[in-house]
Amino acid sequence: MSQVFERYERQYCEISANLSKKCTSANALDGEQKKQKLSEIKSGVDEAEALVKKMDLEARSLPPNVKSSLLVKLREYKSDLNNFKTEVKRITSGNLNANARDELLEAGMADKLTASADQRSRLMMSTDRLGRTTDRIKDSRRTMLETEEIGVSILQDLHGQRESLLRAHETLHGVDDNVGKSKKILTAMTRRMNRNKWTIGVIITVLVLAIILILYFKLTR
Repeated sequence: MSQVFERYERQYCEISANLSKKCTSANALDGEQKKQKLSEIKSGVDEAEALVKKMDLEARSLPPNVKSSLLVKLREYKSDLNNFKTEVKRITSGNLNANARDELLEAGMADKLTASADQRSRLMMSTDRLGRTTDRIKDSRRTMLETEEIGVSILQDLHGQRESLLRAHETLHGVDDNVGKSKKILTAMTRRMNRNKWTIGVIITVLVLAIILILYFKLTR
């Protein structure tokens, strides 16, 4: 896996967990505090969206066997980001509804029980989302550990192959030495055979001359 993608992923998971907490706390706030918290949430959503785009670009630049698994993760992160955007809209709408309820309370027409139930429902939804985000972070860490183990195994295999190549090189070097020695021996034998040929030729020549001389002396007498 790309180290750049992993860095973006860690940053996104941290921002996602932080956004879940802020959404939960925003549901329990009112007035200016809620508006300030909502502004922080929107800023976090923009930052998370920028990280998702960076992860998308990085994933698409990787080999196909790596890209496919990363794009699956990206779909989950994009879905999670859309949920946050929906939550922001709901909180904003809830804020507007809260202002309307304040006006109704001033007029004596607010329904306090309905508002309390709505807040409890939102709190439960935010808590559930936080739990899912935590699970995704755990899954990402487990994937990182598995990837690291695979990398170590590949390095060990490469090291073993390197040693095998070195041993093969040493064997070939030994064969080259033996071939060189064989060439020297054959060269020496060839030279020795040539010398023997010349020696035999000289001996035969001497014998022929001796026979001719002997015949000559016998015939002249």
